[in-house]
Amino acid sequence: MGASLKSHSQGQTLVLTISNPESRNALGPEIYAAGVEALTAAESNPDVRSVIITGEGAHFCAGGNLQRLLGNRQQPPEVQARSNEGLNHWIEAIHACPKPVIAAVEGACAGAGFSLALACDLIVAARDSIFVMAYSSVALSPDGGASWSLMRAVPRATALELLLLGERASAERLHQLGVVTRVAEPAAALSDALALVERLNQRAPNALASIKELANEALTVPLHTQLASERDHFVRNLHHGNGGEGIQAFLERRQPQYR
Repeated sequence: MGASLKSHSQGQTLVLTISNPESRNALGPEIYAAGVEALTAAESNPDVRSVIITGEGAHFCAGGNLQRLLGNRQQPPEVQARSNEGLNHWIEAIHACPKPVIAAVEGACAGAGFSLALACDLIVAARDSIFVMAYSSVALSPDGGASWSLMRAVPRATALELLLLGERASAERLHQLGVVTRVAEPAAALSDALALVERLNQRAPNALASIKELANEALTVPLHTQLASERDHFVRNLHHGNGGEGIQAFLERRQPQYR
């Protein structure tokens, strides 16, 4: 069987599962395209409040398929460039998705798999999972936004340590660095991620979308621009139906019912 991206709904959460267990869920163009399609559909579906990306079986994702990369060396460079663009489109779709996207990581999270996890808003990782920027170990440089994400997540020296040396990093270490959001017991990453998103699903979708958009912009714009953007989001959310429901529910000491 070839690599695929399986999807199913669990309550208000769309669960996307990278399915290529024979190759530790190595990625390929067919998965990139399916990922973009799934997120596009989730964005327009009001029944979906959050998305989880995970891997089938014992591993999250071992990154790119090295046999495929060897084959691409025999092809014109444009062939590999198109493959990279496919991954880029998926990374950008995760970044732009107005709904929270969470990675649930077990086992190996390597190369482009690590890049994929970093692109998500939150990471729930099993205690025994292993993260590695494996690119330099095979004479390659990072893709999937790994350098962009790491340089924003950790100090420069730490990002370069991970990228240059390609050494393994534990979930515990990345949690201490603030990269991993929650550390789960082995085999419990998905269930813990589902518990986490259930809390998110109970909050107003429009407010979460605003928070994600503001967070994405915050590192690239000056303060006065961010203040103006915060003002506009605040006013828009106050006048949204959920704004009235949230304030009224708080004053009445009841659970809000958001739409």
